[in-house]
Amino acid sequence: LQKILILLHVTTCVVIGKTLMILFPNAMKRYILKQGEKSRMNENPKFSYENWGPTFFSFKYLLFVLKVKWKRLEDEAHEGHPAPNTPVVTFNGEVRHLFDFMQDNRPLILNFGSCT
Repeated sequence: LQKILILLHVTTCVVIGKTLMILFPNAMKRYILKQGEKSRMNENPKFSYENWGPTFFSFKYLLFVLKVKWKRLEDEAHEGHPAPNTPVVTFNGEVRHLFDFMQDNRPLILNFGSCT
């Protein structure tokens, strides 16, 4: 049921977005560039709007967003329920799962951070 709701939501957003891109191309370009500012995508000199802007609200975009949102359904954690066995990438680039790092009865501690 959740996948169907996500499919309906994402499809509706893509149809509306595509329609707005056709009817109001300049306004949508400003909107998409504003989104690029939030993700700092526009700071990369190799990217220009002409390279990635038109891909918004395309069929490939729809499939990508669905894939990400459906994958996130598996990664949801709820209080009182078992933790999800989320895939993680090691420093070597190897894809493993969280439970691969558990040892006996020792607690598994996750430390999240970022560096720029």
